[in-house]
Amino acid sequence: MRLLAFETATRRPSVALWQDGATIERAEEVPNGGSERLLPWMHELLAEAGLTLAQIDGIAFGAGPGGFTGLRLACGVAQGLAWGLDLPVMPVSTLEALALASGKREVWACLDARMNEVYSAVYLVDGAAVQQVTAPVCLPPAVVPAPTVAGVWGVGDGFAAYGDLLIAGKRDLAGVRADVCPTAAAVLRIAAPAFARGDAVSPAQAQPIYVRDKVAFTTAERIARGGAK
Repeated sequence: MRLLAFETATRRPSVALWQDGATIERAEEVPNGGSERLLPWMHELLAEAGLTLAQIDGIAFGAGPGGFTGLRLACGVAQGLAWGLDLPVMPVSTLEALALASGKREVWACLDARMNEVYSAVYLVDGAAVQQVTAPVCLPPAVVPAPTVAGVWGVGDGFAAYGDLLIAGKRDLAGVRADVCPTAAAVLRIAAPAFARGDAVSPAQAQPIYVRDKVAFTTAERIARGGAK
């Protein structure tokens, strides 16, 4: 099985290629989008593997939650390629990919949602299987519920932005890795078994996972949330 994946929910976009269990990836921290890198990276990976697009069996993408523009980018690229190649698509939770990329077993995945909020969920990771313990939420960091799993690791850039607020009163954390990002390689590790089971969807059914009920705010709302001056 040969699969492509795109993950663009954070400042570190990535593209990965899966070929019968072996994965190669391109990634780079890009403060302003990185849309111009995705297709060149994809072609580099295909050339490195000696493959063409016609040999790809499916396309996965990090569906969110995450940056609104980034989610639309990954979904749009995956949909466009899948429509043109008549391929199935697999949306994968960005928070699940973050948990898997951390290399930890008990993970409190937390991404900066801007506007003084974070995307947060807790997972148990066993190999490439990611089990949800608490469902994703989008909340101010001071009111995010404490993980119910003992010895959990806090992972993701939510801790870089709001670590003190998130950790206050939650003293049983095993540690914090604010530098970990979701990766296209992790997306593929989650997506590959789903493709094998036949769980992929058509391009028309592939949608981002926003979690936040409202993805755009007025200027007054942004000011009220502390996100604009």
